[in-house]
Amino acid sequence: MAKENDKNKNKNAEYGAGQIQVLEGLAPVRKRPGMYIGGTGLEGLHHLVWEIVDNSIDEAMAGYCDKIEIEFMPDNKVQVSDNGRGIPVEKHKQTKKSTLETVLTVLHAGGKFEGQGYKVSGGLHGVGVSVVNALSVYLRAEVRRDGKLWAQEYKQGNPKSNIKAIGFSKETGTTITFQPDPEIFSEIDFDWTKVVSRMRQQAYLTKGVKIKITDSRNSEKKKSYAFFFDGGVISYVKHLNAGKDVKNVIPFYVDKEKDEVSVEVALQYNDTYKEHIFAFANNIHTIDGGTHVVGFKSAITRNLNSFARRKGYLKEKEENLTGDDMMEGLTAVINIKLREPQFEGQTKAKLGNANIKSIVASVMSTALDEYLEENPNDAKAILGKCILSAKARLAARAARDTIIRKGALEGMTLPGKLADCSERKAENCEIYIVEGDSAGGSAKQGRDRSFQAILPLRGKILNVERARLDRMLGNTEIKNLVIAMGTSVGEQFDITKLRYNRIIIMTDADVDGAHIRTLLLTLFYRYFEDLIIGGHIYIAQPPLFRIQAGKEFKYVFSEEEKDVVVQEFRLKLNQKKENNKAKKLKTQEETGEEGEAEFVADGAATEGEMKGINIQRYKGLGEMNPTQLWETTMDPKTRTMKKVTVEDAEEADRVFDTLMGSEVEPRKRFIQTHARNVKNLDI
Repeated sequence: MAKENDKNKNKNAEYGAGQIQVLEGLAPVRKRPGMYIGGTGLEGLHHLVWEIVDNSIDEAMAGYCDKIEIEFMPDNKVQVSDNGRGIPVEKHKQTKKSTLETVLTVLHAGGKFEGQGYKVSGGLHGVGVSVVNALSVYLRAEVRRDGKLWAQEYKQGNPKSNIKAIGFSKETGTTITFQPDPEIFSEIDFDWTKVVSRMRQQAYLTKGVKIKITDSRNSEKKKSYAFFFDGGVISYVKHLNAGKDVKNVIPFYVDKEKDEVSVEVALQYNDTYKEHIFAFANNIHTIDGGTHVVGFKSAITRNLNSFARRKGYLKEKEENLTGDDMMEGLTAVINIKLREPQFEGQTKAKLGNANIKSIVASVMSTALDEYLEENPNDAKAILGKCILSAKARLAARAARDTIIRKGALEGMTLPGKLADCSERKAENCEIYIVEGDSAGGSAKQGRDRSFQAILPLRGKILNVERARLDRMLGNTEIKNLVIAMGTSVGEQFDITKLRYNRIIIMTDADVDGAHIRTLLLTLFYRYFEDLIIGGHIYIAQPPLFRIQAGKEFKYVFSEEEKDVVVQEFRLKLNQKKENNKAKKLKTQEETGEEGEAEFVADGAATEGEMKGINIQRYKGLGEMNPTQLWETTMDPKTRTMKKVTVEDAEEADRVFDTLMGSEVEPRKRFIQTHARNVKNLDI
């Protein structure tokens, strides 16, 4: 017993006050940055920019700022400047430091808690700028306020010196210049397109504010954009529907305040089959929706059904239109501003304020009734679109039920061309969607049958960008794919029934292969977006070339890699020739014979340029035998695959609509714009 007590004492001694670590100041941010910015990848890197810009947007929403400038400078520095009130600089009563230093070094320090500094705000309640400071190897704050220009610099969240007045200024505002810390971010590469898209969005959401973005990272290729929209979200909806056939020519728009909550909504229907709802709370994009979206949808469903009954669009015995019927082809922007937003998670993906649902629904109901009565032609066009969607839904249900019923009668028989795997746990399985029987044959022979399934497609599947579900399910190849995946489709889609954890698109490296890949991606994006969001869709990366010199060979996946490998083989061949030459000279010296020296070519070799190097370009997967296909493209130990993601839904939708839609002119402009960048043109 004594030994046991001693043992327990030793255990207690190991865990005491000395083992409790207290992280002070901004240390917790550097310890676990992902908790504050969502991660240390490129998304987290850009989140730093959003946090600083959000503070300037807050000044604009409060009515004190109408100009914001963002500049990307050399050495990964970013500067954000506004003409707002300027962060206060006087000594703070609690911290005994300047208010600027308090805001930059103390978590949860800001003017957004009690509603005094800001009526509404989108920043991280004082966390944002201090987090950026903590994760920057350098930060400089300049404040124009009280007739002076104040400045202070920091390193990794720690001030280099006290705040100082370095000049005079008749203007007001704040300028933050920061340089992300390479110790935190493994890759520092700001995406110009992503930033421009985000700032355009913010300009739409903040009427009357000019936002300018400049890229000065390359002095020879300096570029800039400026945005200014006075129409609010109605301008945003028109932008989203640009180039589409709209149904209600006059967009619906409401901008009203109720119970200290500002509700601004615009909507317009088009001839596509997918909904596009962009929801914001205090200018923060709530990508997962929330109570404001729920209130919006309930008002749409209730009011359109009520109007359809009153005007006779729906007969007494006919069923009400469903929410899905009314969402098809709808483009809407919802932007609400409230005092105390309750977001789910630090990155604010979803709004949780319970009272917002009824407020948005109330504002929408009143305004929508007025709009429908005052614009009868637009109302008719909207109801016509919704009723047509309902008919298509019923037809699609019949088509889907036929598939399910057929499967049940045949004992859930899988498609005949599917070579399934023996593993039954979906998390361990993967399916390759391949182009044609030739590639399918190689893939079936080369695969690991235990966990890899193969589904060959015959020809090109239907372009679903302009096809409803009922027509889509009439396509044999798509129907086979839906049955093979096991998830069903449409309103009966169930991701838990997915039979394969990875769905891999494997097509040829030519124009036809790229077209088939695009058609499949369109299918997944329009009807199985949850599979993309869940990380289940991949694109195989078969090699473009097989390069051989003697008995040594390598597979390469790009033109650039080909040049490197050819150069490597060239050097080896030259070295071999040099060695042989040296041996020959040595032999000649020993025997007294005379010989001629060989000339060894210098410079990079290209295909067919050097004897002894064979370069084979693969245009089709069928050109590879099963062993080669396994080694290069299907073996988990050696293969390279790209995971398909949707980082920017708005941009993704625009590209799909441009490339796969019915309008020829936008596609023509796209081809003309990018023609010079085409590689490996197959004509």
